Amino acid sequence: MSKKKSGFGKLLLGAGIGAGLGMLFAPKSGKETRKELKVFLDDMLKKIQDIDVEEVKATIELKVYEIKNELADLDKEKVLKVAKKKAKEIQDKTEELVNYAVEKGTPVLEKTATSIREKAIEVTKDVLEKLETKEEK
Repeated sequence: MSKKKSGFGKLLLGAGIGAGLGMLFAPKSGKETRKELKVFLDDMLKKIQDIDVEEVKATIELKVYEIKNELADLDKEKVLKVAKKKAKEIQDKTEELVNYAVEKGTPVLEKTATSIREKAIEVTKDVLEKLETKEEK
């Protein structure tokens, strides 16, 4: 539960900093700026309340499970053609994971999903290079 709170806390902190900077550089009166800030904060709260944490958790768990299965299948493959297909599938699934995290507006998950995508690309490239080297011999 603390991880969920810290993610939302960071989101709210970022929104608050952005709103504060906006007020500093805004050429409007204080009353107008406070009114806009209230509307902004109400909108932010509504968006946060609309996030279905369980759905996000289940979807991310499913994507991670699919990626792990694809990686396991990649290790078992002996044919370069099939390995390339698997590498593409892994890349597509990791891209879906990153896009989902971005869509749900969760910066902490986006960073982790991006790291997973980068590591998956690195692993698949290594496997493909090894298979290509074996095929050339």
